[in-house]
Amino acid sequence: MDGLRVDSPAGRWVLAATVLGSAIASIDATVVGIALPAIGRDLGAGLSSLQWVVTGYTLTLAGLLLVAGDLGDRYGRRRTFLVGVVWFVVASMGCAVAPSGPVLIGSRALQGVGAALLTPGSLAILEASFAPQDRSRAIGTWSGLSGVATAVGPFLGGWLVEVWSWRLIFLINLPVAAAVIVLAWRHVPESRDPQVGGRVDVVGGALVTLGLVGLTYGLIEGPGVGWTGPPVLVALVGGALLLVAFVGWERRTPAPMLPLELFAARQFAATNLVTFAVYAALGGTLFLLPIQLQQVCGYSALRSGVALLPVTVIMLLLSARSGALAARIGPRLQMSVGPVLVGVGLALLRRVDAAGSYLTDVLPAVAVFGLGLAVTVAPLTSTALSAVPARHAGIASAVNNDVARAAGLIAVAVLPAAAGITGASYLRPAEFSRGFHTAVLLAAGLCALGGVIAALTIRNPPRPATADAATRPAAPREPLTPVPRWSHCCLDAPPPPHPDSRRLTGGPAAASATGPAPGDDPGRRPGGGSGGARGPR
Repeated sequence: MDGLRVDSPAGRWVLAATVLGSAIASIDATVVGIALPAIGRDLGAGLSSLQWVVTGYTLTLAGLLLVAGDLGDRYGRRRTFLVGVVWFVVASMGCAVAPSGPVLIGSRALQGVGAALLTPGSLAILEASFAPQDRSRAIGTWSGLSGVATAVGPFLGGWLVEVWSWRLIFLINLPVAAAVIVLAWRHVPESRDPQVGGRVDVVGGALVTLGLVGLTYGLIEGPGVGWTGPPVLVALVGGALLLVAFVGWERRTPAPMLPLELFAARQFAATNLVTFAVYAALGGTLFLLPIQLQQVCGYSALRSGVALLPVTVIMLLLSARSGALAARIGPRLQMSVGPVLVGVGLALLRRVDAAGSYLTDVLPAVAVFGLGLAVTVAPLTSTALSAVPARHAGIASAVNNDVARAAGLIAVAVLPAAAGITGASYLRPAEFSRGFHTAVLLAAGLCALGGVIAALTIRNPPRPATADAATRPAAPREPLTPVPRWSHCCLDAPPPPHPDSRRLTGGPAAASATGPAPGDDPGRRPGGGSGGARGPR
């Protein structure tokens, strides 16, 4: 078929289904942080249990995200998306009725499996369903509306916790999921990639997930039970060995979930290193900040959620302009300065304590922090995608997304212990506040290091030669799909494929010689398998 149009009724239904589907995962990611103090009080959970509430979800999501994209290409993107939605909702119900910390953690891990199935599926459905000339517009609409859902998350979570209970933050998924299931079943066309070869890299997904579980367990439990304790040592050593085995497996298997040759490109490797630094600082800080605001500063859950809204508002207002600026002058300046600005904002959070006020202490830090993210995120994502051949744009976006999630996962495990926050110290305001002030300084230093790495390694693309430009006849240019003004935050959803990637391959004419056009098959990699969305088949 030719594909749907954004302005058609069928196209609007598909957009509604994918936006609402991705909103389930993005809202959940933001509301849980606000609810952590209430969860700890209600379940009698210590800091390590709260860390597992966050990392249990991220572990399965990060470990299975690339495999889930491949499953959608093979067995149907709509089918995989719907399975993910149903799975996510069933796991959410388990979270809502969890009688203890371990049950909640297990349910959160199951939630991560559902999120891994539905998150890449929403974007893949757009790529597969819409006509080539409308894909960029559809992705821009999806990204913008998903950003609104992310912005609503902290406020909604705080309100539900304050008015009813933290358990309701998991039940709000039910009516939204019901609408997604009906819309997707009735209006979303099924699509798959019949050209996918090889097998699903289940071994790779298992190795990386179990390796991350081992490392995370050791890093979280080590401060409490001792680093030399047999369980901690076995977990750390076993996790490290499993991750080494994962790298070895990915080198040998004909259809890897993570094509390691992508990292041979210096720009791609450097961009992911900067991504790791920035999102580690972001993940660790956003885990601790709601606890600081509620347990130390006396904020209600609602007020602490509202306190963080300026970050999202600033990003929604400035990220598109930041991306346009990076496209004009190159990404190096923004990727060097942006992490430093994020670090300054994090360092300013050291002023947040029981005696401070929101206007003089919290708001300036949050504003600078948000400004730094707005400067950084758009060029960070676009540089990761443009650093590899356009045919790998899909898998490059998935890898960059996974690096961001793994960074947050490790930071939540490591940063509290590095700052001296252990056990039930989050219930002792003065002790927690001292650790929080140390933690934000460590996170600020990590962001500054990311800026230094960018300054030393990131290079702007070469500008076209201008000599004799006036006398040379202009080469004919193929019309391009308009680039939408969207932005992305890796922690909430996978970044869209590079919107202008058709230019990099010379358009459809070149596609016949070099492989499928990016708009049709951005995730194709040697040996079959995929990490990104595919076009209609």
